Amino acid sequence: MNNQILNSEINHLELLNRGKVRDIYVLGDNHLLIVTTDRISAFDVILNQPIPGKGEVLNRISNFWFKRISHLLPNHLSDFDLSEAISDPEMRTSLGDRAIIVKKLKPLPIEAIVRGYLIGSGWKDYQTTGAVCGITLPENLRQADQLPEAIFTPSTKAEAGEHDQNIDYDDCVQLLGDSLADKVRNLSLQIYTEAAIYARERGIIIADTKFEFGVDDAGVLYLIDEVLTPDSSRFWPVSHYEPGKSPPSYDKQFVRDYLETLDWNKQPPAPDLPENIIKQTADKYREAEHSLTGK
Repeated sequence: MNNQILNSEINHLELLNRGKVRDIYVLGDNHLLIVTTDRISAFDVILNQPIPGKGEVLNRISNFWFKRISHLLPNHLSDFDLSEAISDPEMRTSLGDRAIIVKKLKPLPIEAIVRGYLIGSGWKDYQTTGAVCGITLPENLRQADQLPEAIFTPSTKAEAGEHDQNIDYDDCVQLLGDSLADKVRNLSLQIYTEAAIYARERGIIIADTKFEFGVDDAGVLYLIDEVLTPDSSRFWPVSHYEPGKSPPSYDKQFVRDYLETLDWNKQPPAPDLPENIIKQTADKYREAEHSLTGK
């Protein structure tokens, strides 16, 4: 619990990007080293304090899913051992389970969002238009209702500090082309559906999630970034699910809900999180991992 990483420092490698959570380093011409830090963001603002152990939990959950759904498509994980990139054993120990070596791929310019339940911005859209991202839904649905079937609602990838913008499927086709858009949509729905069944059997509802994809030089499609984690998904405990209201969550919605009680304009600088919120958030991430993986 004491080992926390807000910003990683691997001085012998070139830092390519420091995102909201992940630090990405260049590793030769064809690979990258990614460190999933303990940073947490809310409303597109990186908060000041890390959540102890969060990066390790996220990385382990992603790796679990990458392996579990590898029959559907390849993913960005490489066969290289971390010791081939970081020879210093003390540095490897300090990183814990946060670091992975991945293939260098070209990310697609969309986030592939799948919604199985009516919540968040989808609920707001539905109240106004009766639809979510241009997909008309049945009348009289309640907040947090399960949808008749999962829907694919992609968004653009915003620049740092900006908000992603929901797009409809036609816009997705414009960005990716007909064939690739169809493949991304079908795979996203397939992954979500398989994972949602598995998770529900273990006490977790995956209300919605986002996937990211990339292609290699030959145009082969890969699953990249993170997959089905509490950061990229909305996880609800089955035991507390009640349609008509927003359920409690395992994910960082817990932090968002706390921040909503403050007089904060959701712009930097972010307010500090109290110790009890940090601890409860760390506990929720670990509980989600245990429920999903048994570890």
